[in-house]
Amino acid sequence: MSSAEPTEQTGPAVRSHPEHPEHAQHSQHPENVQHPERSPRPAPMPGLAESARLLADSTTTSTALVADALARIEAAQPTLNAFRHLRAEAALAEAAEADRRLAAGERLPLLGVPVAVKDDTDVAGLPTHFGCDGERPPVTTDSEAVRRLRAAGAVIVGKTNSCELGQWPFTEGPAFGATRNPWNTAHTPGGSSGGSAAAVAAGLVPAALGSDGAGSVRIPAAWTHLVGIKPQRGRVSVHPHHDAFQGLTVNGPLARTVADAALLLDAAAGAHPDDLHRPPAVRASDAARRDPGRLRIALAWRPPLTLTGAGPDPEVRRAVTALAETLARLGHHVEEARPRYGLIGLTFVPRATAGIAEFAARHPEPALLDPRTRSALRTGTRLGGRVVRAARAREVRQHRRIGALFDASGYDVLLTPTTAAPPPRIGTFDHLSAWRTDVTMAAACPYAWPWNVLGWPGINVPAGFTRSGLPVGAQLLGPSRSEERLIALAAQLEDDLRWYEHRPPA
Repeated sequence: MSSAEPTEQTGPAVRSHPEHPEHAQHSQHPENVQHPERSPRPAPMPGLAESARLLADSTTTSTALVADALARIEAAQPTLNAFRHLRAEAALAEAAEADRRLAAGERLPLLGVPVAVKDDTDVAGLPTHFGCDGERPPVTTDSEAVRRLRAAGAVIVGKTNSCELGQWPFTEGPAFGATRNPWNTAHTPGGSSGGSAAAVAAGLVPAALGSDGAGSVRIPAAWTHLVGIKPQRGRVSVHPHHDAFQGLTVNGPLARTVADAALLLDAAAGAHPDDLHRPPAVRASDAARRDPGRLRIALAWRPPLTLTGAGPDPEVRRAVTALAETLARLGHHVEEARPRYGLIGLTFVPRATAGIAEFAARHPEPALLDPRTRSALRTGTRLGGRVVRAARAREVRQHRRIGALFDASGYDVLLTPTTAAPPPRIGTFDHLSAWRTDVTMAAACPYAWPWNVLGWPGINVPAGFTRSGLPVGAQLLGPSRSEERLIALAAQLEDDLRWYEHRPPA
């Protein structure tokens, strides 16, 4: 079935206004606090790789998997509000076609497997609201990433919520309400890929695609106990945009396991002919089965200068320390170090605000935009042109200065907290001015965005839970085109800590 055929079958929009293995886990799960339980529990939806295996073995059908995903989404929508649009009728038709292809002996990496994509991603037959209010016409062509997912056989069940133009680490807005964290619905799942993270963490879909312009895959992955990969710039096409948010934004997977995230990355990866950035291919799934070897890992607590004085919350620091101790026990050399970030924020701000201005200027009803978006539009317009070109020109020097951690100091991986704080409560950012929103956001999330300026890969891995049961995460960051090393290391950690055994309360 071609990508254009489902347009007439599209369903209605979904809109709701140190030393021992046990040490790292138990240090984050005190006995006097209730935490997510391990099995037995109601059977979760199988993961991405397991779904593909069950389909290839004829143990289940795509129709059954897709119908199950749609039922879970509908049941969870009043509570979690993870989806902006569902493709119920179209997805079931595509699942039936996948079953015919499977029965005929065809095999593809994701043939018949349900997945979700973020609301900034073009899916033929659906509007691309990107978290904004107002009406938009359906697009007629899939984005390149969706085209590649379909070519791998995936069935796109719907589009997940994002905050307005992906600006903030929360997924709330007047267009769709608040998306909530399945671990504790009083808290945000993060943003801006919060809908994708909530959907995967709650077991509504096996995996989902998000996008990351300042941590928007890694932050919600940290706050929902998921693996989230920010790949190298250009690894997954952002077409129809050729250089989204002035080169800051990339697409990347969210999943419960490293293998599932790697499988989705392999399926979505690849360039469109018009793309500016075209790194050589990697084999992410192969890397997830590979021993990373003994690595030198730098642990950095101090974030780049944000003028907030932000440092990690004690519970975040405790969790990331335990993860570092696990890495040392696994044979890696781990020591504290300090990357030379310099004044990287002075180049991030023009690029980010110019990117927001470019998207906001295309909105057909600007009066419907959040006042903070309109403020960013004005700032980005002022900082566009020569200022943003100068900011981008500094990237080569930033590569050299920060890259010295790997080149001159000889580290293989940088480990940091993904966020400085656990997930905030829903409504924390309500009624704040643009400036107060930026300051509050920078204090909670000061660690992720420099790797967007550099264009280099990073992975969030689950680091455990606070005493009240909220997930927190750690970043594995590498130099240019180091996804395979980071994926291999994340898989080694996962094999030891088995974080996928922990699921949100039913």
